Amino acid sequence: MNPTCYRPIIASALAEDIRHQDITGSAIFSETDQCQARLLAKQDGIIAGLEVFRETFRIQQFDTNVKLLVKDGEAVKKGQQLATIQGTTRAVLAAERVALNLLQRMAGIASLTRQFVDLIPTDCHILDTRKTAPNLRLLDKWAVRMGGGMNHRMGLYDMAMLKENHIKAAGGIAPAVNKLRTFHGQAILIEVEVTHLEELKQALACDVYRIMLDNMSNDMMREAVRISNGKTPLEASGNVNLDTVAGIAATGVDFISVGALTHSVSALDISLLVD
Repeated sequence: MNPTCYRPIIASALAEDIRHQDITGSAIFSETDQCQARLLAKQDGIIAGLEVFRETFRIQQFDTNVKLLVKDGEAVKKGQQLATIQGTTRAVLAAERVALNLLQRMAGIASLTRQFVDLIPTDCHILDTRKTAPNLRLLDKWAVRMGGGMNHRMGLYDMAMLKENHIKAAGGIAPAVNKLRTFHGQAILIEVEVTHLEELKQALACDVYRIMLDNMSNDMMREAVRISNGKTPLEASGNVNLDTVAGIAATGVDFISVGALTHSVSALDISLLVD
């Protein structure tokens, strides 16, 4: 990903943390004091966010040298060295926390995503959702891809999605779809959320891009797959976890969306140690 896409996120995070001055580092170290540090994985996982990590130090001080020893998307082991950092002590320690916060979150998302992907015995794909941390959606969704998942829509602007409240307020699935197409023409993709098989049939009749099966039982999803018969891609959604995902995939759905990938992920344990 081009750094210009995520530099504003990093700059905002640094401004939040440092504001006008790191009052600890600026008192203890001179402007010329140098240090070298190592980035170490403290648990197994999938790494993601190393480019963001490196860019954080560059933004804080352009001549800080960060050498990456692995690539985003690779599996790492506990104790493995991931990077070296060399620069002024003030700059390295000022940027450390923001760099680690972003890296650890992204690596946690990638690691969890890979766990879900590895449990799928079919061609079904794992999708993320919009349940991301505010202002970190770009990084959260990037991390999902590094873990082997696929991105759902990025936001409200790139795919129309008719959920339960839209459908109720519009008077039904067909009226809602018709209003979308009247307003936008054929220029947009439309996904419809359904909760039972009658709604599925209504959505199929509208010839939409994708249909989400919301909180359906596995038996109901198998029947939905039979009814759809490949006409429209089907996405399973609702309370998906590591214990249930393989069974859901076995119903024959094309996609499974997992909000937990980003809304409650645990950070991967990674440390920066000054030599």
